[in-house]
Amino acid sequence: MARGRRSDHTAEQMLALIVDKGSEIVAESGISAVTAREVARGIGYSATTVLNLMGSAEAIVTAVNTRTFGLWARHLEKALAEKPDDRIAALVHAYFDFARDNPRLWISIYEHKPTDHDVPEDQMKERSQLTAIVAREIASVLPAGADGIEELTASLVHTVHGHCHLWITGTSEIMGLKDVRSAALDRVMETLSARGRRPDGDREA
Repeated sequence: MARGRRSDHTAEQMLALIVDKGSEIVAESGISAVTAREVARGIGYSATTVLNLMGSAEAIVTAVNTRTFGLWARHLEKALAEKPDDRIAALVHAYFDFARDNPRLWISIYEHKPTDHDVPEDQMKERSQLTAIVAREIASVLPAGADGIEELTASLVHTVHGHCHLWITGTSEIMGLKDVRSAALDRVMETLSARGRRPDGDREA
């Protein structure tokens, strides 16, 4: 990338550059490689400029993870659009596919826990889109008015995440679980069936 000058970009453009470069670094080397100096070098500005805008390297990682949540949500919606008749399975497989295609970005979400700042409200809104998609699809296959959707959504996401993490790290083979995707989907379907999922799987109109 051509080295820029402070006057070349607005503050909003600078933030986008910082997050884009931070995402590249995480995707290549993980969150430990994200520093203000490394990001600044990549976008052609000084580390001081980067820190003045972001506050810390930790805030950069937080913003990168928020961006990843957005990419992930769009990935799920695309998968749902491509397989409208088997939406729960599409969600589970899309979860695995996103992790497979973006392993370090995916792992970064779970490795990083902000300590010196709260996640900004606008970022929290973007992050919530992912869970909202899952909750929407779960609610659509359960009886109308089913309660506890939020807790059920969190539990099922944890179930799929656990299977996916074992798969990404190769631990599932050691544990003798060969078809991890199918196992994750089976656990999800079993839970939904126990909660009254309609046998035909039709979505609520």
